[in-house]
Amino acid sequence: MSAAAPALAFLFGYLLGSIPFGLIITRLAGTEDLRHIGSGNIGATNVLRTGRKGLAAATLVCDALKATIAVVVTAHFAGFDAVLAAALGAFLGHLFPVWLGFKGGKGVATYIGLLIGLAWQCALIFCALWIAIAALTRYSSLAALVASAITPVALWALHMPRTAGLFLLLSVLLWITHRANIRRLLAGTEGKIGVKG
Repeated sequence: MSAAAPALAFLFGYLLGSIPFGLIITRLAGTEDLRHIGSGNIGATNVLRTGRKGLAAATLVCDALKATIAVVVTAHFAGFDAVLAAALGAFLGHLFPVWLGFKGGKGVATYIGLLIGLAWQCALIFCALWIAIAALTRYSSLAALVASAITPVALWALHMPRTAGLFLLLSVLLWITHRANIRRLLAGTEGKIGVKG
């Protein structure tokens, strides 16, 4: 494997991850600029605030698949070091897209997409946890935070230490992007799923 492969893979992952599908999809659908709606975020949750569930679902799928594609394509051409680099690049690209002044999404869909590409069993665990916690509490953010906290442990239990290390880092970044949500959860002011206002 070329010594430059991880760097090239990181760049490839970053460019894929930085594609702002939420913004592109809503623009094509003729809605208002997503950055001027709700939280101003480019992810699926904010797309849902446009009232267009189909657009939100499309954004979720595309933001996940861009990450999956980054790691699957890299795995075809290079070794595991490069795959991990591509995964990190895709996640950072979504959080800090060069095209949008480095102001991107919070990373949940991209996180899931990486799990699909690297450890599909843990993707199922993440989604099951998210669904269960969201159903019980009706807090989307809390569900994502708890599921992401458990994911590195699950990966370690599946004897995937290097992948677990990567997702520990990604989970920390995901928690940082959700810091405003955490403050609202602690204050009891976080919005619940299906509740407007």
